[in-house]
Amino acid sequence: MTSPRRALIVIDVQQEYFEGLLKIQYPPREQSLERTAQAIDAAQKAGIPVYIVQHQMPAQAPVFAEGSDTFKLHPEIAQRADQATQVFTKVYASVFAGTNLEAWLREDNIDTITLTGFMTNNCVIGSVAAAEPLGFSVEVLSDATGAIDIANEAGSASAQQVHETLMALLHSNWAAVSTTDQWMSALDSGSALEGSNLIVSAAQGHEQHQK
Repeated sequence: MTSPRRALIVIDVQQEYFEGLLKIQYPPREQSLERTAQAIDAAQKAGIPVYIVQHQMPAQAPVFAEGSDTFKLHPEIAQRADQATQVFTKVYASVFAGTNLEAWLREDNIDTITLTGFMTNNCVIGSVAAAEPLGFSVEVLSDATGAIDIANEAGSASAQQVHETLMALLHSNWAAVSTTDQWMSALDSGSALEGSNLIVSAAQGHEQHQK
């Protein structure tokens, strides 16, 4: 089997998620930050391109305001940014919409993107969905991403519930979900991570709920 040609995408690991209104709740943000930093270091050691993206809103916006303290990358990521392949901004949930990311990936003959960063319930899932029609295989690192508690007129869910549900959903059809350690082992062996599929996931879900 041909080894995947990977790129690591670090999504919005900005101070907003540590000091702003959108503090990551699950997995614990310091844990997911540590795992993301480990993934960056492993990718750079393996010669894998690293793309670091920041969400940017107008200067008066309540979150990610351009030029604000919470727009800045977390220091753990900022200190690694000089060695990144590209550092760029986006204004949509998807890392592809309105950016040059697809062109950069095509130039490097990348066929697989590995996603880390925030939030599971917005920019991660939006980026996974956007990758499908572009033909990229997707990997998501479950312990290097994170979610927030949400509540609105349609209902509510804890960050843990949101994150774990979306990881299962993504693995069922959209991406191969793994831990950072599992991903780094795959880097060392040059192997692809395996996802599930909707039919298998549906059959297993049916069996589990019949017990």
